[in-house]
Amino acid sequence: MSTLKQINTAVNEGHNTPTRRPRGSGSLFKRRRSPYWWIQYHRNGKCYRESTGTVKESKARRVLQRRLGEAASDLFIAPQTAKIRVSELAEDFLRDQKIRGRKSAADAKARWELHLKPVFGHLRAVQVGTELSRYIEQRQDQGAANATINRELACLKRMLNLGTEASPPKVHRVPKFPRLAERNVRTGFVEDGDYSKLADACSRIGMWLRALFETAYTYGWRVSELLNLRVRQVDLFSGSIRLNSGETKNDEGRVVIMTERVRMLLRECLRGKEPDEHVFTRAESKSVKDFRSAWVKVCEQSGLPGLLFHDLRRTAVRNMVRSGIPERVAMQISGHKTRAIFDRYNIVSERDLQDAARKLEQRVETLDQANRSRGFDHGAKDTIQTLPV
Repeated sequence: MSTLKQINTAVNEGHNTPTRRPRGSGSLFKRRRSPYWWIQYHRNGKCYRESTGTVKESKARRVLQRRLGEAASDLFIAPQTAKIRVSELAEDFLRDQKIRGRKSAADAKARWELHLKPVFGHLRAVQVGTELSRYIEQRQDQGAANATINRELACLKRMLNLGTEASPPKVHRVPKFPRLAERNVRTGFVEDGDYSKLADACSRIGMWLRALFETAYTYGWRVSELLNLRVRQVDLFSGSIRLNSGETKNDEGRVVIMTERVRMLLRECLRGKEPDEHVFTRAESKSVKDFRSAWVKVCEQSGLPGLLFHDLRRTAVRNMVRSGIPERVAMQISGHKTRAIFDRYNIVSERDLQDAARKLEQRVETLDQANRSRGFDHGAKDTIQTLPV
């Protein structure tokens, strides 16, 4: 029997013998207990086999030709990889967040469950790129800010990146993710004249809020860093406060020396407490976990509605710079790791601009006086008076 007849007979009997084709052109074959045609081809020396999902040989050949074209280009996606769904990548992503002890793990899980999963959960990873624009439009229609959408897409992108790092890879390529312009950057801060009003309003609520406000206003620490502060981290004898490594947002420890006012307020907060207790507590030593309603009340009583507690961080940075503290030291105190973020917090106010204009005017007047003493008179006022109207 000829070789061709042997192959055709094997196919008809359901054996796994491929139909021979010219080298490099792949092959068709059938498997036992499967009505569909299967294809076999190679890419970079690796053999791939997959079902065409059709019982017609002509359609199967067209599938083979398409896969051969993809295998010869950069668009090739392995059959196993093409089946990976985003929901599987999300499980790996959330597990990675938990293992690494990310402080944003809870937020990442909420972003996935509430917003990303309903849109991408049922999709395959290779389909993500086609749905990004639609997702952005949907979230904008729901009133989500661009910054919020960017954070959600960052989670999705991280899922795909983890897929590329898996062994074997679960994702062949990561599509380009759009970056939306964020125009909701806060610019609020506390002016010197508002400090006393806020301090008095905090005192009326409790010592814990007065001390919390003063510490944030002085050092610009984050809310989580302040609320997690323990008695053992405050040394009244040496006058220092220590934030331990791993307990801050950037995982780096910090030490500051207390001002006299901060020391006096914290002394009252520490009175009668054990080393492991929280510094900022309400009545009956209950630790403060959420004080948003109290802060809203303080701002309303001070005539500053809409002021965020986080604006104190921005205020502290500006005050340190205006006080002449070197920026390197100010960054170390506030806990800013990058100069770009520090510069964003070091806001220039209208008063700063007025001070700058006054100093420039003083310089010009000094220069005019020096010119007059040498016999020159080119003052701006005299020049303006001679200009035609």
